Amino acid sequence: MKKTLRRAAVVAGAATAAFALTLSPASAAPSTVWTVTPTGSYTATNVGNIVLTATIPMTCTTSSASGGMASTTGNPATVATINAINFGTSGAPCTSVLGNVTTTAVTPWTVVAQDYTASTGVTKGYIGNVKANVTAGACKFTVTGKATSTYTNSTGILAVSSVSGDLAVSSNPAPVNCGAVVTTATKPVFKGNYAIKASNGVTPAIVGSNP
Repeated sequence: MKKTLRRAAVVAGAATAAFALTLSPASAAPSTVWTVTPTGSYTATNVGNIVLTATIPMTCTTSSASGGMASTTGNPATVATINAINFGTSGAPCTSVLGNVTTTAVTPWTVVAQDYTASTGVTKGYIGNVKANVTAGACKFTVTGKATSTYTNSTGILAVSSVSGDLAVSSNPAPVNCGAVVTTATKPVFKGNYAIKASNGVTPAIVGSNP
């Protein structure tokens, strides 16, 4: 009887340990302290094409942005603001099958951090407070919402890769001269990579921790 009880106790203890190991990664606390180095102003330049797809792709070969970065606490937490962002130039406009595309961003947008992986130096989060007025040929519409993104310390690349449902086409104002191509039911997707540089020319680092 005693041997049976001992065996039962060992089995129960092993099962409890295995259960705890299984839960540990999933129950790990998210980062709440975000350290940005250096803080202050930054500039961003596209690496490759920037594409906004709202039924049809609208492609920009050039894009740039600027704003400020700061250490902060919380989760989610705003680690940077995008005070200005431009898409295309007069000499290299963004294009689509509807015609040239003009995008006017209503800023500030935010760079929001949610999760940090120390082994890779990657911060996951999103670009928030997105609002932009888009004109493609005669079609005019407004995009609002957020865009899922990651930032990698080793490369300084802010990779924007929104998923369906992150962004929406506004009903106020509603699309104009877009027919069935762009409607309020359209779910735009925004994708592109930006190289970030601090004002002193170095690549910024974002580190999340949970003291």
